[in-house]
Amino acid sequence: MTSLAIALASIAGLFATSILAVALSKLPSRNRVVYSAAALACIALLAVGLLRLGAANGEADAVMTLPIGLPWLGIHLRMDALSAFFLAVINLGGFGASIYGIGYGEHEESPGRVLPFFPAFLAGMNLVLLADDAFSFLVSWEFMSLASWAMVMAHHQEAETRRAGYVYLLMAGFGSLALLLTFGLLAGPTGHYAFITMRAGEHDTISAGLILILALIGAGSKAGLVPLHAWLPLAHPAAPSHVSALMSGVMTKVAVYGFIRIVFDLLGTPPWWASLLVLIVGSVTAVLGVLQALMERDLKRLLAYSTIENIGVIFIGLGLALAFQENAMPAAAALALTAALFHALNHSLFKSLLFFGSGAVLTATHERDLDRLGGLIHRMPVTAFLFLAGSMAISALPPLNGFVSEWLTFQAVLLSPNIPQWSLKVLVPAVGGVLALAAALAAACFVRAYGIVFLGRPRSAAAAKAVEVDRYSLAAMVMPALLCLLAGLFPGPIIDAIGPTVRSIIGAQMPVQSALPWYTIIPIAESRSSYNGLLVFLFITISTLIAVEVLHRFASRAVRRAPAWDCGYPDPSPLTQYSAASASQPIRRVFAGSLLHARETVEMPPPGSSEPARFRLALKDVIWETIYAPIPRVIAASALRLDRFQFLTIRQYLSLVFAALVILLLGLAIWP
Repeated sequence: MTSLAIALASIAGLFATSILAVALSKLPSRNRVVYSAAALACIALLAVGLLRLGAANGEADAVMTLPIGLPWLGIHLRMDALSAFFLAVINLGGFGASIYGIGYGEHEESPGRVLPFFPAFLAGMNLVLLADDAFSFLVSWEFMSLASWAMVMAHHQEAETRRAGYVYLLMAGFGSLALLLTFGLLAGPTGHYAFITMRAGEHDTISAGLILILALIGAGSKAGLVPLHAWLPLAHPAAPSHVSALMSGVMTKVAVYGFIRIVFDLLGTPPWWASLLVLIVGSVTAVLGVLQALMERDLKRLLAYSTIENIGVIFIGLGLALAFQENAMPAAAALALTAALFHALNHSLFKSLLFFGSGAVLTATHERDLDRLGGLIHRMPVTAFLFLAGSMAISALPPLNGFVSEWLTFQAVLLSPNIPQWSLKVLVPAVGGVLALAAALAAACFVRAYGIVFLGRPRSAAAAKAVEVDRYSLAAMVMPALLCLLAGLFPGPIIDAIGPTVRSIIGAQMPVQSALPWYTIIPIAESRSSYNGLLVFLFITISTLIAVEVLHRFASRAVRRAPAWDCGYPDPSPLTQYSAASASQPIRRVFAGSLLHARETVEMPPPGSSEPARFRLALKDVIWETIYAPIPRVIAASALRLDRFQFLTIRQYLSLVFAALVILLLGLAIWP
């Protein structure tokens, strides 16, 4: 069997698993059966993607046409290096989520509302990657959206969940409409929907600009780009945790794939200002996403906003690749695109790990509010250690993988002086500063999150009674944690594996890194910069061991016991600890006052009064308040104005029809 046939057989197995989940709805072991079958299918698809990447230098693209779908069109399927890379990314995350679901599913309140849709969701995402015509792409895209929406609505009894599902469905439909228009413009007057025909098409500047904007809207609404992110912090926390990991760590990468496929592959040469637009949108997304995450008290909403920030980082890399590609700088474009794809892989790993960790905390405590957690490092030590690994990786701390991809992005930024356009000469360094700010704020965000959730004293009875989660959940967290470490220590082989994908898009790739000594990576030239994660790890390890040995050898051997430092507050109440609001106060006062309209109110009782002091914090999602909240009011006002048309006379109706006919005829006469 060819690689494409194996992939299709695995996807068919996922659909069969969905049907099996319905048939086994009353079987006690249905969770284990369904999630195990999904995990096996993901392993097969992961292997297909990796084998296709390994053979990308000498193997032609696998192509297949199935006689189903639209009449005389059929469904065109194709596996090239780009789809193979994202097959590996998606099914690696899908495998971890399936293993996690075996244990987490036992605690799910409504497993019957999740099990049938989980494998279908995986199948839809994989079909998007293999689609080679607009019809199959859009059908798969919609199927993916509807399957994920069904799982978001699993706990539909809660009003907040219903609101999240409603907003998600609206935004998904809006994004699909934008993609439909995108493919319509790509097809042109001939109306050929096959991608091979679209690649051969030529577009003028206006059409190319419209295609780029529509692709950015369509894919960006699914990825979570600002200002199209409104659904993401609502839907991701509402879904079960392993579904949240899939939506945040995996589904957003399908959106990245869609943007790359349209703009870098099908469109051809984008307009000169394409990179400016993508860089600006990516930068705004990165900063606003991490600022919102810093202000959040809900652990899963915090992780959802963090996803927005990382999507912004990925699109910064894509914007840089467009800028270099426009100016015939293939080596720099290959570096930027490699950084973007590497960060997409890295984000799928550490964001899945963090959502698994939040699910473990939720299972053990039934709490997501940071101010009702605390002290879990003593009760859930394995989860605490693994969550720490994910927090370090997403904070871009060496020697973990998040540092490598962001470091590569900075290396691409440093090549901007060679760009001839002054607009980009000015913008790209500013984007580099924004990227550095986002990285620093991300580190502060996860210091805050980890410290309040796992350190200190329990802030509630539920946190005080928490116990470690099951072995399946822990195993699912161990896998991405190890991969985060390995990808940080040995990034060279991963960069080389991404190389064929980059070469198929840009026409060039980064120099081979695996042959360099000590697994060093040199993105441009050794005289400019290099990085070695293994040496950094050895330095950190040896320095730590030496420090421990010195302390043990020269410190006093007397055992002393004393209370922990109480910050000057000897009261043992957990209320004297830092809260989520107080931990973010310095950053909130610097940034959030203008960007998020943060308002603090402090009520201090007069001296001698027994009334408690009160602190109130009000935050606004400026994008929601400015763009989305007015829409229902405008619709209601318009409906009231249009209501009068119900009560016109026959003469008035005929006059309206005549006027409309005249306007249409004038439009046809003026149309060139």
